[in-house]
Amino acid sequence: MNAGRFAPSPSADLHIGNLRTAVLAWLFARSTGRRFLIRVDDLDDRTFADIGRRQLADLAAIGLTWDLVEWQSEQPDRYSTAITELGDRGLLYECYCSRKDIAQAPRAPHAPQGAYPGTCRDLTDAERAMRRAETGRPPALRLRTDAITHTVRDVLHGSYTGIVDDFVVRRGDGVPAYNLAVVVDDAAQGVDQVVRGDDLLPSSPRQAYLARMLGHPEPVYAHVALVLNEDGARLAKRDGAVTLAEIGVRRALAEISESLGWRAGDVEGMLAEFDPERLPRGPWIYRPG
Repeated sequence: MNAGRFAPSPSADLHIGNLRTAVLAWLFARSTGRRFLIRVDDLDDRTFADIGRRQLADLAAIGLTWDLVEWQSEQPDRYSTAITELGDRGLLYECYCSRKDIAQAPRAPHAPQGAYPGTCRDLTDAERAMRRAETGRPPALRLRTDAITHTVRDVLHGSYTGIVDDFVVRRGDGVPAYNLAVVVDDAAQGVDQVVRGDDLLPSSPRQAYLARMLGHPEPVYAHVALVLNEDGARLAKRDGAVTLAEIGVRRALAEISESLGWRAGDVEGMLAEFDPERLPRGPWIYRPG
């Protein structure tokens, strides 16, 4: 049975914007008869298990139900297997570039802005050894792609074409990169519907491309509008009372429902009214209090 999911990073308590996205992911999944999964994206060393547990408690408090909870940190073999497969197929290469190196590197005239310039793509063994000695740090692994762009279909945004360069699949510190981990996890869990904030829309072409390279189907995407503060920036703790503990369950649900154009007081009521065509396309400007 296929599934949708919500995948929070346990680096900070969920704010009203995160909770709204979680509700929408749940609505999309349940309204289409899918399972709903929670995946705690805790590969980064700036994440914390206690925050992850608080996030799960908050999601339960607003009435969300799920079929499975999984922590990324418990799945190392899953990522190493995918990286080994790509390496065995000759699709990976070592990269010694820093962010500064990439920013300052000359680019081909046809290369899109933000794409990796290919500095380490065709290094010889001797050149790799020299770069390793010069940098003194372990290399990242990049995917050797054969496309500059890839097009995905999004339920809310329609056709979207974005960059597919030689992106990182394993960081220099050995941690699987987000673009690899999310694809491998979704395939392993049967996730075929990805609902998340529209700030992540630009990453979807890379992920869909990698899914295809690994033999997995591309998921159905729905990138929902973000919640912003009064200055038009992404909502953050500095904006005041924005977490569930500060807002309260009843008020948080009422505000989420109202922001979506409904008057339901709980998620089951929202499910009864749910229609993706009616979802607002623009951001919700949140004003605490």
